[in-house]
Amino acid sequence: MSLPTQTSTPLPYVLGPPVDELRKAFVGKRLDELRSPAFIIDRSIVARNCERMHERTEKAGMAFRAHVKTHKTAEVTRLQLVSPAGKWHAIVCSTMPELWGAARSGLVDEGVLNDILYGLPVPLDKLADLSSLSSEIASKGATFRILLDNPAQVRGLEAFAASHPGAVKWSAFIKVDGGGDRAGLPPRSEGMRELLKLALESAVLDVYGFYCHNGKSYTSPTPTVAGTFLTGELAAVNDAASIALSLSPSPPPKPYVLAIGSTPAAHAVLESTRPKTLNGTVELHAGNYPILDLQQLATRAVEMQDVAACVLTRVISVYPERKEAMCDAGAVAFSRDTGPSGGFGNVLSPPGWKVGRTSQEHGLLVHDPTASSSPPGELALGQTLKVVPQHACLTAAQFGWYYVVDGEDEVVKDVWVPWNGW
Repeated sequence: MSLPTQTSTPLPYVLGPPVDELRKAFVGKRLDELRSPAFIIDRSIVARNCERMHERTEKAGMAFRAHVKTHKTAEVTRLQLVSPAGKWHAIVCSTMPELWGAARSGLVDEGVLNDILYGLPVPLDKLADLSSLSSEIASKGATFRILLDNPAQVRGLEAFAASHPGAVKWSAFIKVDGGGDRAGLPPRSEGMRELLKLALESAVLDVYGFYCHNGKSYTSPTPTVAGTFLTGELAAVNDAASIALSLSPSPPPKPYVLAIGSTPAAHAVLESTRPKTLNGTVELHAGNYPILDLQQLATRAVEMQDVAACVLTRVISVYPERKEAMCDAGAVAFSRDTGPSGGFGNVLSPPGWKVGRTSQEHGLLVHDPTASSSPPGELALGQTLKVVPQHACLTAAQFGWYYVVDGEDEVVKDVWVPWNGW
């Protein structure tokens, strides 16, 4: 087959501003000295959330792969992989800057990170870039992996290998649709059988395992419901692995990896059930859990004290006659994602306010009818507010750097620069 023109990651331009200059400018400043809107992360809460996930996964007897797409930073990746409760070495990324940023963060060189998965079905225009990344980390003892969910992707990999002698041999997860209706193929579909036959027979790749993520788990109202999603994901990847074993003339050198999860499901991992026979070893994945947000609070698996990030914003006008106010953070600060609680973010103090409506650069603060405070506390022009967003992944992506605090001290202790862009 004919491959599309190969594209490259503009690394000098997408890996962020110089962090040393940002630290020099902002470390030691009080939060009320910062220009708003700003994204604030509490490192102590992030570290605690990561340690708890280590403990939970160890208790469940599963391996773990940390998703970095929420924060996109070396600092949180390190906390995800190493905590007082244990160590992991595998991550999954959603973008090329995340992949290159992680590969060149120092974590691979230190041996903290040795397994990187690109979490989208492999894009055929990026094969040259991905091959270069794979070779670079392989020279340091790490492995790069891809996702496949279409037979044309296998043909594309073979076409790339034919035109690039000596190219890497790919390690691939097969993406399974466990009911989420996003990427992947249903485990017992004809499309899955066709993909597996091609992948198992191909000389340019090895099938490493089966990967499933059911985004519908984010609608779970309780951990028990979230656990049922994880049970369904495991059944789906287990079925796909069973089919692969039936199609292959010999078993794989190592058992297939059955990769499942999301943050709601990972919080409920101890409430899920497993098939009597597993056709591989189980690996859990999740990404939002270090930071958390209002969507995760709605699952009832976490509390407000577990949320590690907020948007710092200021009141720029008040409208007493309609009991509303305006802040300087809008859709391009919070994103347009909402959740079961409604609105785009909840004000921490004074209680009783939420970002109920947004325009591009400003938000309308309205009374939160679910809050215990009625009527809500008064707001004044220039007042600084902390707002917990609905969806931390999309909110964090709106900011070029994050201000880091540590505990209740409202002084900037560090600045983290995310691997933004594409």
